[in-house]
Amino acid sequence: MRYPSVSASWLAAAGGAVLLGAISTLAVAQDAPAPNAAPPAARQAIEVRKAIFTLIGANFRPIGETLQGKTPYDAADVQKRAERVAFLAPLLTDAFPDISSSGDTKAKPEIWSHRADFDQKLKTFQDHAVALAQLVGKDNTGSDAFKTAAAAVGKDCKGCHEDFKAK
Repeated sequence: MRYPSVSASWLAAAGGAVLLGAISTLAVAQDAPAPNAAPPAARQAIEVRKAIFTLIGANFRPIGETLQGKTPYDAADVQKRAERVAFLAPLLTDAFPDISSSGDTKAKPEIWSHRADFDQKLKTFQDHAVALAQLVGKDNTGSDAFKTAAAAVGKDCKGCHEDFKAK
C-alpha cells in the first residue's frame, strides 16, 4: 500500500497541534474531579435520569392534585399530561446503568443490588402510566376508573421512592 507523502511543514503543524492538545489535556487534568468522583458517563446518566423524573413529576403532579380534589378535572389537560407521563416512563428503563450507581444521585444502592425488584416496579409503573393515558383518551369524565388508574400511578411512584430513593 502506498501512503501519500507528508510535507515537513504539515508534519511540524500537526506536531504542534498534538503538543498543544497534550498541554490542554494536562491543564484539564489538573482541574479534573477527585479520583472517587463519578466519571463523565455516570454524571451524564444521572443528569438524564433527573431530567426524566423532573418532567414526569411536572406532568403527574397536576393529575395528582386533580385526584386529591385540589384542582377541577380538566379533560384536555389531564389527557395531555397522562400521555406525557406514558411517553416518558419507558425512558427510565435505560436511565439506571450500573455506572450511575454513585455520584450526585439520590438513587439507593438497592436499585442495583435488588435489580429484579426494581425492574419489576419500574415495569408496573410504565404499564400503569400507559393504562392511565389510554383510559383518559377514552373516558374524559374524571370517573372512578380515572381515579383508580391515577391512584395506581401515584402509588407506583410512592412505592419506588420509599424503596429506592434516598431522602
